[in-house]
Amino acid sequence: MKNYGKLATGLIVVWFLFALSASALHVFENNSNRIGLAVGMAALTPIVVFFLWLAASESFRRFTLSLNPRILTSAQAWRMVGFTFVLLEARGALPAIFALPAGYGDMAIGATASFVAWKLANPTHRNSFILWQLLGITDLVTAVSLGTTAGLISPQGPSMAPMTTMPLSLIPTFLVPLFVIFHVICIGQARSWKAVSEIVPQTTRPTQYHAI
Repeated sequence: MKNYGKLATGLIVVWFLFALSASALHVFENNSNRIGLAVGMAALTPIVVFFLWLAASESFRRFTLSLNPRILTSAQAWRMVGFTFVLLEARGALPAIFALPAGYGDMAIGATASFVAWKLANPTHRNSFILWQLLGITDLVTAVSLGTTAGLISPQGPSMAPMTTMPLSLIPTFLVPLFVIFHVICIGQARSWKAVSEIVPQTTRPTQYHAI
């Protein structure tokens, strides 16, 4: 498990450095009314790699289930950064069709992340925990969908250019896929809680988790 932890941490660091370097080199820059192909590829590639790895390796699946769901959920508090979308929309720098749903959605998830992490991340509140994780994924999918179609929905509105340049480009290329992966891991963990409770219904033995 420790080896997986080091490998996962290393991959996240490499992924961040790639997103940072590509952003600095203007690889993601796009002046159109939508997020470009480069941003979409950067956002989807880590998620695809994660799911392929998860499907191919039982030991990797065990590793993901051993991670602490409270830490993974608490990390979603960073989504309070969504307030910048609302501010930029108010200044006419981002289209409202994207900025308002994405901004307020992220703020809602970010504001409740700590509560969910410390109160709902347990078998007793399994369904509520899963529901919140699904809402978090829905918010991210909605934001990406609106970001890629904003130009079609509102062709005369502000462009999505700010989301393709530093520092905001790090949100779709690094944070969005990372948060999706954290949500998926937490849902997988919560689904296993039911199986454990059915096998030992009267046992309240605490689960041992590992940091990444």
